[in-house]
Amino acid sequence: MPKSDQGVNVRRYTVIPRTLIFVVDGERVLLLKGAPSKRLWANRYNGIGGHVERGEDLFAAARRELMEEAGLEAQNLRLCGTVMVDADDHIGVGVFIFRGEYGGGEVRPSSEGELTWVEAGRLDQYALVDDLRVLVPRVLRHKPTEPPFHARSYYDGQDQLVVAISEPPEARRAKSGFGLR
Repeated sequence: MPKSDQGVNVRRYTVIPRTLIFVVDGERVLLLKGAPSKRLWANRYNGIGGHVERGEDLFAAARRELMEEAGLEAQNLRLCGTVMVDADDHIGVGVFIFRGEYGGGEVRPSSEGELTWVEAGRLDQYALVDDLRVLVPRVLRHKPTEPPFHARSYYDGQDQLVVAISEPPEARRAKSGFGLR
């Protein structure tokens, strides 16, 4: 198929791809407190990650970001969710969320910010990036045998971020009692 058959049109909704990685060690998750000088999320806790660069696949981008921002290679790194963020009318952000297990090694800070191991039960005590209160528990519950979850984030009339996670049809049927047994 030639490049022209891809249907690229700059007037269509455009998505910028990013990775977001959570490294887990038992009941702890590694979070990055954004450096005070950062334009986005200064002094707020987030996962590790960033933009997917031209020529990278998602896993390569996640591994690169993890090495750049924490000096780590995670074990069993896997995609566990996606979030489409409606940033404005024409441009969105596609966030590909990964989970990996801590395999040892020294966590190395970077210019992005300070790294902190946070107990899962104490997340409410930290200044988290808004959507992490919804996403981190979902990532921590995610099993390797489960398909990735999918979500949409958008801003309401008061400019507050709303995160809506889609339930797969089989999960909705099981909850309603109408699933096949």
